[in-house]
Amino acid sequence: MTPYSLAFYMNVITSGTVLGAKPTDTPDQVTKALWPDFAENSLDDCSMWRDYGMAEFSWSRESVDHPWTGHHFTLQVHRLAHGGGKVVNETLRAQYGRFDRRLRFEKLQRLLEKRGTSLLEIPEHPVQSPYYRTYWQPDSLVSVTVIGAHGKYITPDSLRVGDVYNISAPLTPEEVEWRKSRHR
Repeated sequence: MTPYSLAFYMNVITSGTVLGAKPTDTPDQVTKALWPDFAENSLDDCSMWRDYGMAEFSWSRESVDHPWTGHHFTLQVHRLAHGGGKVVNETLRAQYGRFDRRLRFEKLQRLLEKRGTSLLEIPEHPVQSPYYRTYWQPDSLVSVTVIGAHGKYITPDSLRVGDVYNISAPLTPEEVEWRKSRHR
C-alpha cells in the first residue's frame, strides 16, 4: 500500500468526506469534487446513487418536485481486489497515486491511532456476523467494515480476513445505539 493511498483513507475516516465532498452534498457538488465521469443509478424517482469508481454517493428526495438530499457515501474498497487501481477515478489517482488491491485494517488502524484517531468496534448486524466486523469513528461518523471470517457465498473470495471491505458515512450515534441494544 502506498503511503499516499493510505493518506486518502485516513483523510476520509478523520474528515467524514471524500475529497471534501460530504454525504449531505448535492449531486452537483459531489461531481465537482470527484469527477464528471460517473454511472448514475436509480430504483425510482426518489432515490439515486452515483458510482464514481470506488466511491458511491446516494441521495433521496420526497418527490420529483423536491431537491436531492444527500444520504450517504460508501468507498467500495473491495472492488480494488478485482479491478485494481482501475476502479479508482482519475481525480483520486492524480492526488493519491496508486491504490493496492487490498487495504489491511490492522495497518490502517495503527496509523490512525498514531494520529490520535480511534476506531471503536460496534456490533455487526446478526446476519453478517461473524463474517464482517464494523468499526466506527464517532467524531466523523465514518464506519469501516472489515472481513471477520470467510463464509462461502457471504464474503468475497478475493479478500482475506482482516481486509477492509468498505468505508461509509454517516453512521449516526442513534444507529450505533440501536445496534448495541440488539446485542444486550
